[in-house]
Amino acid sequence: MMTNHFLGSLLHLSDPTLPIGGYTHSSGLETYVQLGLVNNTATAEAFVQQMLAANLHYNDAVFVCLAYHAAQADDLQQLLQLDEEVAALKLPREIRQASQKLGVRLGKIFSRQRSYALAQAFEKTVAAKEAEGHYCVAFGVYALLLGIPLPDALYAFYYNAAVGMVTNAVKLVPLGQLEGQDILFRIQPLISSLIDKTIHLDRSLVGVCNIGFDIRCMQHERLYSRLYMS
Repeated sequence: MMTNHFLGSLLHLSDPTLPIGGYTHSSGLETYVQLGLVNNTATAEAFVQQMLAANLHYNDAVFVCLAYHAAQADDLQQLLQLDEEVAALKLPREIRQASQKLGVRLGKIFSRQRSYALAQAFEKTVAAKEAEGHYCVAFGVYALLLGIPLPDALYAFYYNAAVGMVTNAVKLVPLGQLEGQDILFRIQPLISSLIDKTIHLDRSLVGVCNIGFDIRCMQHERLYSRLYMS
């Protein structure tokens, strides 16, 4: 039986168990739970839906697309500009630091396997502290370099994010494991509907602000007790 040649790379790139530290971050969910805003399956599912459709769609996911296209053009300067834009849009300190750390660690995993001139140049700039190397930018770059079609890379990016949020909700709310899997099953049509919208998003809408999310992430820094770094 034949499989797509990029399937292994796609699964590897989007694997939630990659040792990049993603499991240590809740992306503000811990604040929502402590405030009682996310407290059952329905509110957890609403949180995941809103994060995907109202936040990632206009921010990290579209930067995966933009970085993919910049890598396709072999344009290092464009990648650096995108990285700078991502840094400017991530107002909460914890979220900005998490994005930078995840991106750097992602690069270390794949740069050990193959040598790509563009990735090496980008990572050299990050090592020199002239760029931050955010996760969504690194994800887009390696998706292109590994030969993964953009729609498939985007679906995997969204799904990876959803898995992380659901896993955290199961621990924090808490939810039953099967309830978490129900959310992941029901969220798939939403992810599918976001792919084309993200690829063709008007450039003027990139970076649409989510004030409530930013505030909850900032509040996380001062929670009395915390299980997560963000």
